[in-house]
Amino acid sequence: MAENISLLALFSDLEPAADAIDKLRDLGVAEEQMNVISGVPLNEAMLGRKEQESNVPKLAFAGAITGFLVGSFLAFVTPYWYPVPIQVGRQAIIPGPPTIIVLFEMTMLFLLLATFLGVFLDSFFPYYRPLKYVPEISDGKIAIFFSCPENQKDTMINSMTILGAEKVEVAEAKQL
Repeated sequence: MAENISLLALFSDLEPAADAIDKLRDLGVAEEQMNVISGVPLNEAMLGRKEQESNVPKLAFAGAITGFLVGSFLAFVTPYWYPVPIQVGRQAIIPGPPTIIVLFEMTMLFLLLATFLGVFLDSFFPYYRPLKYVPEISDGKIAIFFSCPENQKDTMINSMTILGAEKVEVAEAKQL
């Protein structure tokens, strides 16, 4: 069985990079074996890739539900822990407007905390292992890292060069 190697193809424009991703798929490179790195934000649709799944919305929703439950506890349970023997001004033990404010604030607080935690965990931050990086990315270039069997290296390099890659080379991880 052939050993896999990582190659780096560097493009100066978006369209050749998108064509290169399509060509890599045609050559049998799986979506999980490709990584696109750019200095500008690119969404998956621009490159013809499937949308990446994220756990952030699920965590944010769970945080909102938790916050609503905590707010409900604070608004509806704690007034009965400290009973007021005489109702002052014939007000309800659980007043409406403050209850709405507590529910809203706790829901938003837990939603924001869960979203922050989700983004933090989804981005694998901090990442201490060596990363693949090319300084030209900071100049606006688009890099595609991909793995392929070593016996297909020349075919991949020729295909990327024909599609407009400025350079195609073996990628190595460097400590930033």
